[in-house]
Amino acid sequence: MTLPRKTPAQFGFRMPAEWEPHEATWLGWPHKAADWPGKLRTIYWVYGEIVRKLIPGEKVNILVNSELHEERATRFLTRAEVNLAYVDFFRVPTNRGWTRDFGPIFVKRDKPKPEVAIARFRFNAWARYPDWKKDDQVPVRLARRLGCRLLPIKHGNREIVLEGGSIDVNGCGTLITSEECLLDPKVQVRNPGFERRDYEEVLKRSLGVTHVLWLGRGIAGDDTHGHVDDVCRFVGPKTVVLCQEKNSRDVNYRPLAENRERLEGLCLEDGSKLEVVPLPMPAPLFFEGCRLPASYANFYISNDAVLVPTFNDPHDRVALGILSDLFKDRPVIGIHAVDLVWGFGTLHCLTQQQPAVRAW
Repeated sequence: MTLPRKTPAQFGFRMPAEWEPHEATWLGWPHKAADWPGKLRTIYWVYGEIVRKLIPGEKVNILVNSELHEERATRFLTRAEVNLAYVDFFRVPTNRGWTRDFGPIFVKRDKPKPEVAIARFRFNAWARYPDWKKDDQVPVRLARRLGCRLLPIKHGNREIVLEGGSIDVNGCGTLITSEECLLDPKVQVRNPGFERRDYEEVLKRSLGVTHVLWLGRGIAGDDTHGHVDDVCRFVGPKTVVLCQEKNSRDVNYRPLAENRERLEGLCLEDGSKLEVVPLPMPAPLFFEGCRLPASYANFYISNDAVLVPTFNDPHDRVALGILSDLFKDRPVIGIHAVDLVWGFGTLHCLTQQQPAVRAW
């Protein structure tokens, strides 16, 4: 079901912050071996650990391609001692498993009647890979399965490509993104010809934000070309964590320092200053000579825990401590992600939250 004419914001919809109550977390069970060369079975076990830490705080909805795919997932989750009473499988075909980017971007409204809907953005595999048509249809298929509204997002008559990992919100009206991802005119261009004002208009109309903060560049090794969820994340209405590289010889040093300088001069939707908490970077990781986007900022906030990627690095404990100080209401749990990041993403890239219709 679609809604014509009026924009989601005009209907009263907004994108909630990730720490607001969830109905469920969505995952796509991994199946593309090329994403994790030689490690796919290992990745199954990592998924099992992720699901085990998400429940019983919320349901976990898992996309599978077929009955056989579901049986394989069930077998591994059972062996990982996951309580399957909290898991639902949805047979919806996918190209890959990066649910944050192709999965539904949920919005909600509280009045006149509480409702959760899906903002229908398009997906084209980060304007980089040829296999994306199944992934692009996931929000449409899930809107039908869930019986929720599908809100078309257009700029004029043009549909808009946007990935969930390219944005982060505080739920109060401010969104953060990066110029490298959305505004580069030559590399991985999602919406050719789009300028800053075009994106800001779309984001305000579709996600109910009033204020957009722009960072510069993302981190090295990120094949999405600058997703903000590897760099800077809201951890509260007025606070972000921002990755910081202390080694001045590292390729990430200057871009991350420039991002901090930007944020120091920016304000939130109410005009107040943004609190910026530095988050360390792990030591560089490589696969076949290619830098991998290892980052503690790719954490996921669930109802009962904050899941943080760890990398067998001395900074693991520091990052977990910083986030534990910021999230007093739920435990901060490390998930071993050295294998996950071979696929050029970790916990936040794999997950997508579905807001609860009513606050608990």
